[in-house]
Amino acid sequence: MKIAHLSDLHLYSVEGVPPWRFVNKRFTGWVNLRLKRGDRHRSAYVRAIAREIARRNVEHVVITGDLTNLALEPEFELARALVQDDLGLDPSRVTVVPGNHDLYTRGALSSRRFEQYFLPWQESDLPDLATDVGGGRFPVVKLRGPAAIVALSSAVPRLPFVAAGELGAAQLEALARILRHPEVTGRMLVLALHHPAVNRWSRVKTHLEGLRDAAALLELLGPVPRGLVLHGHLHRRIQRALATSAGKLQQVGATSASLHNEEPDRMAGFNLYELPTEGPARVEAIVYEPTTGLFLTDSVPKHV
Repeated sequence: MKIAHLSDLHLYSVEGVPPWRFVNKRFTGWVNLRLKRGDRHRSAYVRAIAREIARRNVEHVVITGDLTNLALEPEFELARALVQDDLGLDPSRVTVVPGNHDLYTRGALSSRRFEQYFLPWQESDLPDLATDVGGGRFPVVKLRGPAAIVALSSAVPRLPFVAAGELGAAQLEALARILRHPEVTGRMLVLALHHPAVNRWSRVKTHLEGLRDAAALLELLGPVPRGLVLHGHLHRRIQRALATSAGKLQQVGATSASLHNEEPDRMAGFNLYELPTEGPARVEAIVYEPTTGLFLTDSVPKHV
């Protein structure tokens, strides 16, 4: 089974948005975008990547959040159109989770904006085990051949300059029940969330940008013998081995699918995973070359 993984599309549009909607955290995000990030994130790259994934006819696609920049309706419309038209796969073959930019404000949370636009992609094979969290009902479980794809929401609206994620007690309890379900234990776990479960940041930086309840998540994953933990958020390709009491998981991050960057582990692209019947997954990076429109195969750097 082959799974494509892309993340951090950061599609931007303020078309038709009145100025008063920027009188909140969105104003600092807009300033940062105009001064630092606007010329680096290119929507044309995302469309090229989506079409390349569709061309490869993989069995499943995982998108690990930050589809938008400011959680505005025109941005969500762009994101949904890209998934529907450029990727063009049935929703049952695509798993989408929100990132912190998709729940950028409390208004985006209270209006359930992510769920409004991506409800067809949130259909779970174990709906009774989900709980109500920001952006919809999670975990979303998709049982596909040898894989149990479990999607979590780590997106939480925060104060300006804070991008930390949190799963919350209710979602962690739901995940615990899912991990014990026989339809899941008999398959290879593919866990998808926006924030990485493990990083090597300081305590302060983790509090500001990381997954605040990562320790609780790792405790739940202890009995899992093998699998993938897929994330975004870092805008770089990176993989780490996560030791569990029963074996080892592969945590793999995808770079931003819209990012133009000279560093090879950051340039736009997607990851490709091949799931074997036994042992670890095969991991490849597919890197976009904008001058030629070609896609080059590379490795995903390993970090301890």
